[in-house]
Amino acid sequence: MPRLFAKNTQYYKFCLYGFFKNLRFFEPFLILFFLEQGLSFLEIGILYSIREILINIFEIPSGIIADSFGRKKSLIFSFLFYILSFLIFFVAERYFIFLIAIVFYAIGDAFRTGTHKAIIFDYLKINNWNDQRADYYGHTRSWSQMGSAISAILAALIIFYSGNYRTIFVFSVIPSFIDLILISSYPSYLNGQNKSLSLKQIKKKILLTTKDFIFSFKNKEILRSVSNLSVFSGLHKSIKDYLQAIIQTLAITIPILFLFTEKQKSAILVGIMYSFIYLLTSLASRYSGRFKEKIKSSEKAMNITLLVGLVATILTGLFYHNTLYTIAIALFIVIYLIENIRNPIGVAHISSLYKDEILATALSANSQAKSLFAAIFAPALGFLADKFGIGIGLSALAIIILITTPFYFLKQKSNS
Repeated sequence: MPRLFAKNTQYYKFCLYGFFKNLRFFEPFLILFFLEQGLSFLEIGILYSIREILINIFEIPSGIIADSFGRKKSLIFSFLFYILSFLIFFVAERYFIFLIAIVFYAIGDAFRTGTHKAIIFDYLKINNWNDQRADYYGHTRSWSQMGSAISAILAALIIFYSGNYRTIFVFSVIPSFIDLILISSYPSYLNGQNKSLSLKQIKKKILLTTKDFIFSFKNKEILRSVSNLSVFSGLHKSIKDYLQAIIQTLAITIPILFLFTEKQKSAILVGIMYSFIYLLTSLASRYSGRFKEKIKSSEKAMNITLLVGLVATILTGLFYHNTLYTIAIALFIVIYLIENIRNPIGVAHISSLYKDEILATALSANSQAKSLFAAIFAPALGFLADKFGIGIGLSALAIIILITTPFYFLKQKSNS
């Protein structure tokens, strides 16, 4: 019988990594920052789409590099690009400069996503805890959500007292630097294939890894599993920041905040709401493993949460369109919870379908699929929001995705 995983030093390092990674003070205010700079929703959607397309371009190569040359080095490289991106955002005033910042951010994201998950799952394999992937990853992800909760409050305080959205980008550099140091302290055996290779060996490694990846992706079960997980994650990624605009609209209507400026009102309410949301999503991630156990099937859990998430998105848009902002926000919270329940289940399910030696590449492929969907959804939503309003845009996009669900519904198994 496999041992229960231990909450040892490395466990807390994994948790702290997620905590500091999510101290990105700009995230709860990113759309508000762009709107203040005079950007339309379509222009914002294009920025998001470019970010996701670039992540797509770099995702698989970054996974191969991580598997071939060392996962720790890949993550350190990632955080250096994050820091550079935040500094550019701080000084950016023109759309072209925002594009440059987005490019650096996308490169950082490409070298991070999938790589750290592969480190965690490799660690679990070494310790004979493979059967606890969903639970262990859910625990570490919950710390990420806790980081987001604290980040939202700190960001609100920064904006409230500075009166400037730009300042939060500078503060975001600090936790990224801490994570860079933390990753450097990981034991060397978690670095993966950290070998000095010749050019011939590098080409051979890339060719073999790519062949394994393509072969595995021909498997219909893998293709459907990746699609099922990534389509909703892509939707969530493209719509999640619109909650900021909904909260801002509600903040303006609250009489008790009349003593403050519009920006201060938004900062207070956005900070409180996002902190509350991330506290809830932290719990959702932590107990995702138990949710799967109650459903008794990974496939059934993924299908149910997909449907509930899409219906919640449709209703969010309809209630917002009809100026019922409080209900719309409550439903938006449901969308966040669904994403954080299904993500650990889906990641664990997909990882179990791949060969261990291409795990970083495989998990990067999942992130790539999510980015591809987000790259399509973001400008589409931006166009719809500019033309018909945020509410109609959200509902219309979710309805289109709901119609296509038969293509990526998973066949249920009795023991998943």
